[in-house]
Amino acid sequence: MAEKNWETLEGACYYCKKCRLWETRNHVVIGKGNRNADIMFIGEGPGQQEDLTGIPFVGPAGQLLDKMLQSINLSVEDVYIANIVKCRPPGNRDPHEDEQEACLNYLRYQLKLVNPKIIVCLGRIAGTAIISPTFKITKQRGQWIERKGYWITATFHPSALLRDESKKRPAWEDFKSIQSKLIELNENEVEN
Repeated sequence: MAEKNWETLEGACYYCKKCRLWETRNHVVIGKGNRNADIMFIGEGPGQQEDLTGIPFVGPAGQLLDKMLQSINLSVEDVYIANIVKCRPPGNRDPHEDEQEACLNYLRYQLKLVNPKIIVCLGRIAGTAIISPTFKITKQRGQWIERKGYWITATFHPSALLRDESKKRPAWEDFKSIQSKLIELNENEVEN
């Protein structure tokens, strides 16, 4: 039954024409990783490499994310990774609000299917879409909120770390916090 739900999601995304991004895409980029993960990472949208392959986070930012996961003893097989929008915005620009809005129901469905304990927003776009329209990545990254049974936090997008080395230390602190939160939640689960 669960596999059928994923097929429904994928079919809806492949045939989607709710915004104009479908006109320039090569592939719909839905997600990758463990569909039963405790942690779900959400980025903003596919880049050029992702659009060519149909797989999220395969370019330089994805390679950095892989290393960051390894630093807290996780791999792509342990987490699920998706984006706010499923099609590449032209020129890797930020997705417009109407494009984000067109894809949010797909993301909500992914969240329902994966049902993670933790949601990690990668960057400003994901933070404003998931946490709050007034979210500020530089001021609110690393903070935790609980909403609808999910623990949610945000950190810098890996592409921002590639552009600005000074953000790597705060991102490392955020990843250690993610690791600690997962341990805490798993310990609480065992106790209950």
